Amino acid sequence: MGDPGGEGADGDGGGERPAPDFDPAAHAGGAGRWFEDFEIGERFPIPSRTLTAAHFSAFQAASGDNHPIHYDVAYCRARGHRDLLAHGYQVVILGAAGAGRFPFEVGDALVAFLSQDSRFLAPVYAGDTLYPMLELVEKVPRRTTGTVTLALTIRNQDGTLCLEGRQSYLVRRRPAAVG
Repeated sequence: MGDPGGEGADGDGGGERPAPDFDPAAHAGGAGRWFEDFEIGERFPIPSRTLTAAHFSAFQAASGDNHPIHYDVAYCRARGHRDLLAHGYQVVILGAAGAGRFPFEVGDALVAFLSQDSRFLAPVYAGDTLYPMLELVEKVPRRTTGTVTLALTIRNQDGTLCLEGRQSYLVRRRPAAVG
């Protein structure tokens, strides 16, 4: 460790020197796969998450949504719900591709996130564990890029389909060989 005063061993103020083999870029995912490398039917699971009261509070703070159906257990139970009812967008964000493997697979070939749509099919409550999955369902090639469409499903701990949707991404095609 460097000394508390911030001075390095040679007194230059630099603290510890990084290891000579340390490369922050190695943590970014790298070049990844081109549009042509993806196949219809590929699946990209996103880690499961059990929703807690802390998740509901964090979403309330970020969204500004103050409706009691999402934050007042007594209010929810008086209306026939077993616990806090998750906001739809709170469920959608669990399907963000960045939470799973897809962005690491596509790497630097990713140009843009183009669109998303979702349908809410079953209620999600505090205490539910959700299992998001992305599956490649469509590829549309263009001249230098292509659009990849992923189907999103989110199921709860009972296997109930709570959300389905689609996400589209613009991905670079493999550069033409020169020569």
